[in-house]
Amino acid sequence: MTALPPLREVIARHGLDARRSLGQHFLLDSNLTARIVRLAGDLSGRHVIEIGPGPGGLTRALLASDAASVTTIEIDPRAVAAIEELVPGAHGRLRVVAADALDVDLASIADSPRQVVANLPYNIASPLLVRWLRHAAAFEKLTLMFQQEVAERICAPPGTGEYGRLSVLVQWTCEASIVLRIPPMAFVPPPKVWSAVLRLVPRAEQPDAALFARMERLTAAAFGQRRKMLRGALKELGGEPLLRAARIAPERRAETLTVRDFENLARVSEAFPT
Repeated sequence: MTALPPLREVIARHGLDARRSLGQHFLLDSNLTARIVRLAGDLSGRHVIEIGPGPGGLTRALLASDAASVTTIEIDPRAVAAIEELVPGAHGRLRVVAADALDVDLASIADSPRQVVANLPYNIASPLLVRWLRHAAAFEKLTLMFQQEVAERICAPPGTGEYGRLSVLVQWTCEASIVLRIPPMAFVPPPKVWSAVLRLVPRAEQPDAALFARMERLTAAAFGQRRKMLRGALKELGGEPLLRAARIAPERRAETLTVRDFENLARVSEAFPT
């Protein structure tokens, strides 16, 4: 790629002040964005999708890799204009999609093998992740930045205060690990919390859509009332008969169940229509 203007100049020229309503916190350190791309592994022949590129710091690092293509999804028209400036020098490897990422089917906009590498907007990070988990088999890998507390919740083991619905859904469908922690001062503007990069590798075997939907309902109910015993929390989904059919003591609470326990409960729940 040809020499590019400094990111702060891009921000100033496009009036790209970070907006809290869009969950924007920009990474401008090229060494850090290059490191995040390296954490995604060898991108040769991979079609990479980035969500919320902002002024394009991570986009530049992705284009400097061996990725076959990079597709960015951006809802902010100011950032769309900034990223489009990179298109001429990308030699056909960059596509800019102006859209809300929550409305986009990622498998339809990038060929396989596809990966997601993104500094996710804080305000939609969890809903985006759950949406992608429903179709985890579509991805080779996801390298995603979250608020650190969310990343820790995703990786939390049973029996801990952090273990919850997101922990179960992610660990059921993916191998998950935190690979980098980033301090607030690395961002413009600095958030109030640390961030963390999470590597997710989808498991070889994935649940079908119906089973995933049952798991979503069960975990939402179980952890939505986590102080209750499961017989009360799951009353509307089968309650004590469901738990006994799954050989789970009705007196237990959600945080004591393993991911395998929840999977068993979801499979058994097919016989308990709601």
